[in-house]
Amino acid sequence: MLGIIPFGMVAGVAAVNAGMPAPQALAMSVFVFAGASQLAAADLIGRSAPAAVVVLTVLIINLRMMMYSASIAPYFKRQSARWKAGLSYFLTDQAYAVSLMKFEQNEETNRRWYYLGVGATLWVTWQIATVAGIVLGASVPSEWHLDFAVPLVFLAVLVPSVTGRATVVAAVVGGGTAVAANGLPFNLGLVTAAVVGIVAGLLTEEVA
Repeated sequence: MLGIIPFGMVAGVAAVNAGMPAPQALAMSVFVFAGASQLAAADLIGRSAPAAVVVLTVLIINLRMMMYSASIAPYFKRQSARWKAGLSYFLTDQAYAVSLMKFEQNEETNRRWYYLGVGATLWVTWQIATVAGIVLGASVPSEWHLDFAVPLVFLAVLVPSVTGRATVVAAVVGGGTAVAANGLPFNLGLVTAAVVGIVAGLLTEEVA
């Protein structure tokens, strides 16, 4: 939560600085609810990119959610389609990582309510932080360096998840690929890094 607050503020400030009216900035936060893609969208909107480019970029960045969904889906196979649809809205990097670790550690956990508790709490915190960023806008001092919270949020999720040789390899290879592929258009470097990291982890497991 401590990392989500400055992250959400950064997203709100970025939307306002891109010229988006406050209601639209808040609507993007509610409907998209994905920090990395919101920042990318705000940057493109600020540069007057075509709407199709903005939407395509957001979709590509959020492709990782398909991998998260495939990974966590077996834990919700007994849920109805209606519940699955509702729970999918709260799927984020943080909700996925925290919930998956809990499910793996304790099979008796009520998966639906635990996941919903994590996801809903993150959602409320994110919206409040985004509103704060929208209201403060350009008045947030640059000396605060709120953007530094973005990598810290993902590191807080990553570190507890690295528990063995395969996950170490996946993290190192995926991180290295993300840096190397940073210049790819539409932020494809992120998806490429995710796929390469997963493959590296799977190969390590097979070798072991």
